[in-house]
Amino acid sequence: MNCQMIFGDGSGLTIRPGCTKLVPLSFEKRRDITMEYKEMSCLAIHDISGVGKCSLTVALPVLSCCGVETSVMPTAVLSTHTGGFTGFTYRDLTGDLLPMAEHWKKIGCRFGSLYSGFLGSAGQIDLVEQIFDWFKEEDTLIMVDPVMGDGGKLYQTYTQEMADGMERLCRKADIVVPNMTEACHLLGKEYDPGPYTRDKVEEILKKLCEMGPKMAVLTGVWLKAGSLGTACFDSRTGRMELFLTDRIDGFYHGTGDLFASSLLGGLLNGVTLEEACETATEFTWRTIETTFEKSPDHRFGPKFEVHLPWLAEKMEACRKSVANRPNLR
Repeated sequence: MNCQMIFGDGSGLTIRPGCTKLVPLSFEKRRDITMEYKEMSCLAIHDISGVGKCSLTVALPVLSCCGVETSVMPTAVLSTHTGGFTGFTYRDLTGDLLPMAEHWKKIGCRFGSLYSGFLGSAGQIDLVEQIFDWFKEEDTLIMVDPVMGDGGKLYQTYTQEMADGMERLCRKADIVVPNMTEACHLLGKEYDPGPYTRDKVEEILKKLCEMGPKMAVLTGVWLKAGSLGTACFDSRTGRMELFLTDRIDGFYHGTGDLFASSLLGGLLNGVTLEEACETATEFTWRTIETTFEKSPDHRFGPKFEVHLPWLAEKMEACRKSVANRPNLR
């Protein structure tokens, strides 16, 4: 039996048992597997945990799977994330952020998108705001995932100074991706645990866009028992859409990063906000379902790897379908 090795550029080799000679695939076979190429890049600014998939250990593989050339700026290095683990190590990299950015400016780095997640101090938020200013160009897409809290409460380490800084950072973004807790705090509204009405969700999304972003996405949206999902609003089109799935019991660390990263991947591939949100919602739901079924300890993060081929196929279809569409960004 022959074994074929297929590479990302569509080239390939046939390996024959007992034979060291590598035989290239025919041009006709290579032509069938040629993929659509699109120049895309991102600077992801998050912390990184060695164990417990979240932040950069989710963002990097997911964005890469979407075809996005991703550079990383780690804000801190932890042995594990802080959700449910104790005794973890933590190294703050705040002092390295500007030197890293200055070096990249000197060597001519440019990024098609800037994407921030959890930031551990008011000082880090101020620095990221400055880095956005340094690298933003006319076509740069800035996404802020304002990781501040959940379940109606800000995280214990989150101060009012940090919350004020995050509000400023969101005003610089093209798209914000809060959960309902974070959205209510950003807007100075009392937290409502739900269920929500479509009109209520749309009101919150529009208010978020009034802060400055062109687009807003809400996670943790539900209209009736047994459902959970997302909603998005694009101020340029005036359209709001809901994407609800069956609720799966449990709390799944890292799924917010999973959703935001796949959402950004879709947008960079040129699809509409609604299309990107629908794909990201389904990808996240598929992952949660697998994690629920296969993982005895959800602290170790979402089992998304098995669903990356599905996401890659979706992104390839996106690139082909939008090749002749105008860029709404």
